[in-house]
Amino acid sequence: MTIHIRRAHAADAALILRFITELAVYEKAEHEVIASVEDVETSLFSATATAKALICEMDGEPIGFCVYFHSYSTWLGKHGLYLEDLYVSPAARGSGAGKRMLRHLAQIACESGCGRFEWSVLDWNEPAIGFYEAIGASAQSEWVRYRLAGDALKAFAEGVE
Repeated sequence: MTIHIRRAHAADAALILRFITELAVYEKAEHEVIASVEDVETSLFSATATAKALICEMDGEPIGFCVYFHSYSTWLGKHGLYLEDLYVSPAARGSGAGKRMLRHLAQIACESGCGRFEWSVLDWNEPAIGFYEAIGASAQSEWVRYRLAGDALKAFAEGVE
């Protein structure tokens, strides 16, 4: 069994959308995926794209992906690396692919001079939480994540309160 991680290319947009949808099904949020192949292609592979993607392959077959981007820490005065999504197909879980992708991203963070590597996990996802803690990651319980999206985002932007 050979695991290989490579940069994603525009030709991978449909594959990435398939993995995004599979992840959303796992997270009980399939109805929230509104992205199209064209959206993925534009947002990840256009000249102005700020996010990047990796494809994980086992014996030449795609088994997972991750999407990440650089953030910034004012306290550290350095960039960080933020993992938006990481997904490994159910049949390939336990193969070490997820750990390999996380290590690959950690190497990118170190090579880029990042001061931290962060991501979020759903509070009910015990397998992922256990996995992250096993590699030395720690929950940041003092921070609460907030979001403005959809109509609430538009209303606030327009000054409607």
